[in-house]
Amino acid sequence: MDQRDRLYSCDDHLDLWNLPPTLWTDRLPQALRERGPRVVEEGEQRWWRCDGATIGPSTGPRLAQYSAIGRAGIADDGYRASTPSLRLVDMDLDGIWASVIYGPSILGLPIADRLLRAECLRSYNDWTAEFNAHAPTRLAALPWLPVHEPAAAVAELERVAKLGHRGAIVSPFEFRCGDPGWEALWSAAEATRLPLSFHIGGGLTQVKPTVGSWEMASFSACAPLQMDEPLSMMMYSGALERHPGLRLVLAESGIGWIPYFLGRLDQAAAKHAGRAQDYRLRAKPSELFRRQVWATFEEEPLGRDVIPRIGAGNCMWASDYPHPDSTFPNSRAAIDEAFAGLDAATVRKVTAENCAALYGFA
Repeated sequence: MDQRDRLYSCDDHLDLWNLPPTLWTDRLPQALRERGPRVVEEGEQRWWRCDGATIGPSTGPRLAQYSAIGRAGIADDGYRASTPSLRLVDMDLDGIWASVIYGPSILGLPIADRLLRAECLRSYNDWTAEFNAHAPTRLAALPWLPVHEPAAAVAELERVAKLGHRGAIVSPFEFRCGDPGWEALWSAAEATRLPLSFHIGGGLTQVKPTVGSWEMASFSACAPLQMDEPLSMMMYSGALERHPGLRLVLAESGIGWIPYFLGRLDQAAAKHAGRAQDYRLRAKPSELFRRQVWATFEEEPLGRDVIPRIGAGNCMWASDYPHPDSTFPNSRAAIDEAFAGLDAATVRKVTAENCAALYGFA
């Protein structure tokens, strides 16, 4: 793959149903293995169970076909995405040089016991470090931080930085990111130089992501817009302004809504921020966005109009492999369509250079 033609996908996936069935039974401390996630078979279906509760499906014929891999006619037992050698084959097929990968699901790990959940995330983060080691210049499966308390998030961020991870995921739907108690995490992110990602998947109060239901379409349409609340909190609370070295990624947020929202943020700041008694924002939110925030997208029909308004330096393209709505294995054609009318330098910046620079790919 010629270096000038390489694509960098900033938001791909490793879902719970793709993960090896012994991931946690092999890695959790001995005292927790009986309570930790394990695969249980019920007829033709397999489920992940943890601490007596079902936390999601494991792989099976139905799920294996419900992906861009199956749609492309490629044989998949459900574990292709979590097998580094095979994942690299698919990346080569699609012209993807490097992939930033989100998992273990868009909802993290729905485990009620917060300390057990933290240990499970720690084991997952160790496994992803080993996964990345198969091709460290091309694979970047991100670790997921626990947020039951700031100290736990900081400790895990510092630990995964030492493991060689290029960034980390922290769910803004599990804690109030604008609260002062999280200052330590923003400082740790500056110190480690690891970008923090807010990924879509939460924030909806009524629509549920139900496979085989109309609700899946509704969820897919609405989920990116839920990033407005955590983004505004990071702006107005001063988290970004006080920590200029903090780099924030809005993962799978799309970009179509962002020009409007940036204008709205600036208008609200002009009307209300100066009256705040707890924190008075000095910079315009749009300025902070251009300095510290990146938004990711897959296909954007209005890309020609939207990207210049946001700034090409703040947009990153993704294939979303292996999800059903991924551009795989036709990502180049999708890029040609989404970027029609934009100059080559802008296209290169959004599909390669921004991601490579942000995550430190060679």
